Amino acid sequence: MNILEYENYQETKPHTDSRFPYNTYPCTIPLDFNEIPLHWHNEMEIIYIKKGRGTVSIDFDSHYVEAGDIIVVIPGQIHGISRLENYTMEYENIIFSPEMLYSGYQDTLGEEFFVPFLSGKISFCHVITKDCENYSSIAGCLDRADKLCATSPKGYRLAVKGCLFEFLFELYKFCDTDAPVKSDKNLDRIKEIIKYIETNYENTISIDEIAAVSGFSASHFMRFFKKIMGTSFIDYLNDYRLSMASRMLISSDDNIIDIASHCGYDNLSYFNRLFKRKYGMTPSSYRSK
Repeated sequence: MNILEYENYQETKPHTDSRFPYNTYPCTIPLDFNEIPLHWHNEMEIIYIKKGRGTVSIDFDSHYVEAGDIIVVIPGQIHGISRLENYTMEYENIIFSPEMLYSGYQDTLGEEFFVPFLSGKISFCHVITKDCENYSSIAGCLDRADKLCATSPKGYRLAVKGCLFEFLFELYKFCDTDAPVKSDKNLDRIKEIIKYIETNYENTISIDEIAAVSGFSASHFMRFFKKIMGTSFIDYLNDYRLSMASRMLISSDDNIIDIASHCGYDNLSYFNRLFKRKYGMTPSSYRSK
């Protein structure tokens, strides 16, 4: 299971097609999972809060969010979703490939908007609240796309693309088109580390191995990781593995020992102890609850 499978666990809606990479998934925290670990991907993501409240992190900036808020994550941004105290939060996760909207080759729209937008040259507010001037227009685009996907009228994919174009147009109205491009080597290194963990978390990962990914010595890596992430690499890796295990406990009928092994734990007693420390109950109790 990779991070997108974790995040988008629901059976996809009828409009899902590899030739039409636009997917929506309803999610609930903590019913479906307690959190979405920090991750990044090449797709664009829109998080549309429907009920409750929670926390969304974008490039290590934490944002309080509540019902009605719309969070826009561009490709390559590190982001995660977590529970706020004892509140629940229901949200719709919308993930699509920007390439479905422009050719990327000798395309005026790509040159004028998509390339600078996706590279960070266009700055905008990533958390859109009901206080925003054009909130109704932005939310309306997503609501119409949802309705189209639910009813699937003839040619509805054309209209869904139209909703996405209009959504980006509404964002563009209040963008800063002269924003300096941010170059953060530390962020780039962390992205490489996070992606490596996502790909290899089920295997043994030594400090020397992960340090080599960032180009640091083992001691330098450990200091660097703790400074940027606010926790040790071992604690982060365990937390990531346990998050993935919690998803598997809910979404599969696999034996707990197999889930533990798939998440990098060959010692079941150690896995149970760490899981109970994080979630306050054993894996079997978590699955039953």
